Amino acid sequence: MNRIDALFTRLKAEGRRALMPFITAGDPDLATTAVLIHELVGRGANLIEVGIPYSDPIADGPVIAASYHRALQHGIKVSHVFQTLRTLRAEGSDAVRATPMVSMVSYSIIHRVGVERYLNDAATAGLDGLIVPDLPVEESESLQEKATLRGLKLIQLITPTTPRDRAVEIARLTTGFIYYVSVAGITGERKALPADLKDNVAWLRTQTDLPICIGFGIGAPDQVRQLAPVADGLIVGSALVRRLGDAVNRSRSEIVKEIGDFVGELAAALEPKAS
Repeated sequence: MNRIDALFTRLKAEGRRALMPFITAGDPDLATTAVLIHELVGRGANLIEVGIPYSDPIADGPVIAASYHRALQHGIKVSHVFQTLRTLRAEGSDAVRATPMVSMVSYSIIHRVGVERYLNDAATAGLDGLIVPDLPVEESESLQEKATLRGLKLIQLITPTTPRDRAVEIARLTTGFIYYVSVAGITGERKALPADLKDNVAWLRTQTDLPICIGFGIGAPDQVRQLAPVADGLIVGSALVRRLGDAVNRSRSEIVKEIGDFVGELAAALEPKAS
């Protein structure tokens, strides 16, 4: 069973939600990325979303776009990211080896590398799926079929402005889980989330049996706590990446601990309350 399917099957049985942090591969370097993944898993992360640096981010706000720029300035390439993940799967802790990981990647990168090669390399690196934010649903079926042949999930995005008939079609061609974008626009922390978010997710749940995970704008324990009743997972990105960007002239251990502490707070907010 794919690690993503196994995760959501287990969490559903336990009445729990997945915490899914996003980090940019290679920011500030791949050694830190590897240490950070160990830390996040140890602090309660259930799935790791790994951003593949891209020079022209599609839906990413200034925080993640800046992290991509920093990684690219350091010469990070897709092959370097895959080798880091391959090593983590081979040499990491039991928990790291068992934790699902997916790549957030532009289709431009997949096209440049070659679809077959990207998927083969992703699978052998130990990834469990991919999120391709700039892939239209009309062009996704072929990629989904090829990914499935390699045991990979194709996680697709549905936004608040997606027409409902289109949302149903996206859900049909999605595997693993649906990434529900909480707000229209780009990634980034928000002080408040849309009032109709819960209703939109509730409607989507009537259209699919897939887990629905909410991302964009989530950056605080109270938001995680607020959305836990309606989501199967919560994705937190900019709030983590911002901490990396702010950590100038600090040691790796200090940076990793600070981010680990933050993820620990988010994980605690997701724990079911004792009756």
